[in-house]
Amino acid sequence: MPQALECSEGCWAWMVLLASVVTQGLTLGFPTCIGIFFTELQREFQASNSETSWFPSILTAMLHAGGLGMCFSFQSSITVLGLYFTRWRVLANALASAGVSLGIMLWPLLSRYLLEDLGWRGSFLIFGGVLLHCCVCGAILRPVPARVTPETRDGLPPPSKRPARGCPAACGRAIRRHLAFDVLRHNVGYRVYTLGVAWMIVGFPLPHVFLVPYAIWHGVDEHRAALLISIIGFSNIFLRPMAGLVAGRRDFASHRKYLFSLAALLNGLTNLACAASADFRVLVAYCLVYSVSMSGIGALLFQVLMDIVPMDRFSSALGLFTVLESISILISPPLAGLLLDTTSNFSYVFYMSSFFLISAALFMGGSFWALGKIERQGPQAEVQGAVTEAAPEQGLTLEDTDGPKKRLRVEIMYVTSV
Repeated sequence: MPQALECSEGCWAWMVLLASVVTQGLTLGFPTCIGIFFTELQREFQASNSETSWFPSILTAMLHAGGLGMCFSFQSSITVLGLYFTRWRVLANALASAGVSLGIMLWPLLSRYLLEDLGWRGSFLIFGGVLLHCCVCGAILRPVPARVTPETRDGLPPPSKRPARGCPAACGRAIRRHLAFDVLRHNVGYRVYTLGVAWMIVGFPLPHVFLVPYAIWHGVDEHRAALLISIIGFSNIFLRPMAGLVAGRRDFASHRKYLFSLAALLNGLTNLACAASADFRVLVAYCLVYSVSMSGIGALLFQVLMDIVPMDRFSSALGLFTVLESISILISPPLAGLLLDTTSNFSYVFYMSSFFLISAALFMGGSFWALGKIERQGPQAEVQGAVTEAAPEQGLTLEDTDGPKKRLRVEIMYVTSV
């Protein structure tokens, strides 16, 4: 992959940022409105909670895993944004993730309005037209020009000297190039972060899917229940850029992964409070506190990945990262729906979400602390070993005045860590 632009943060970089904001609002914000249609789809198809939950899970999983629609728009906007910004990369990621907040705020309101007038079939037809605007954003994401090497002639790479191989070998090279299994094998930090986020994602999307049905089930009006998701989105519009500004400071540069773990821990603890009461005022307070932790997760999710993985390997690392993330998203809502069918109690869904978030936060925070301790001890051990090797065993040769021969007396020098 080409390196970041030498003239980064130029005028066109901010146009790319604007396109990324709109793209993330359209793609990542859209699945959050599925909870508005959850009861309607369940009534239309006479399906159980676990069966209906497959709809948002497959939609979101394919978005992350490599769907031919929204996935191309989402992943390209994230990758190109990292190449256009260097100095203000943290702020750019936070502003781009604010597009998700716009989508979370606007999609439920639009969904509630269209569902009343057009039904769920007509609403999805309108959604298809809205999502076509990703094509306009894609036209703005100009590729970063690659640096021309001296071996390149007329803008074309030199012919390969390797003999042509069959289709299996070509497929293997493509998989190794686009899915960073080598980074997963050798980079311990990437391995910890990928596994931790994949475990966290099992619980993270559940409130977006089940919060509205949970409120309606406890007697909250449908319009007020749909407003809860919009409150989360509206709060994130302001909180995500603030989280990006805080995380972008040099004082926090080496602590971003710990801030991410702290945000996941707070998110899990907040879900426990939601399961305790379904009063509308309590749910509004839950949405506000939930937005704080969600803004930290959204602003730091890809920035921590950029800190762990070199930028020339970021696109392939992001590919494997999202594939593993999509597996968690695929099983999360159906698993929660099965739990709901078994217990007939929405509170257990939020308990399940809290378990995965809290355990993932403790795993990532503890693992990163242990890795940091090992890294700090490594240079000390190397310096200590170098001092030990450099210090010779010095012998002092003294001449015996009483005899004609010289006598050798060895003096031992002890080398300590001091």
